[in-house]
Amino acid sequence: MYIIKVKGKAKIPDYIQIRDENFVLVAYFRADRPMKNPEKFGLEGKEEQLQELIEKLPFGKLQKLEL
Repeated sequence: MYIIKVKGKAKIPDYIQIRDENFVLVAYFRADRPMKNPEKFGLEGKEEQLQELIEKLPFGKLQKLEL
């Protein structure tokens, strides 16, 4: 899976996109809120690691999600 942080403008908040190996969008959520249903993507129990990654992630750079 891949992750990208999208910068919001004005009143639109920053968002996180998680994409599968074919770059199909599988999750889309606000950067300042936790992901809903992390177990659906095999990320159960890794919420803290994911939040730390999101905080350090640069905007607009697609990265392989390895937790």
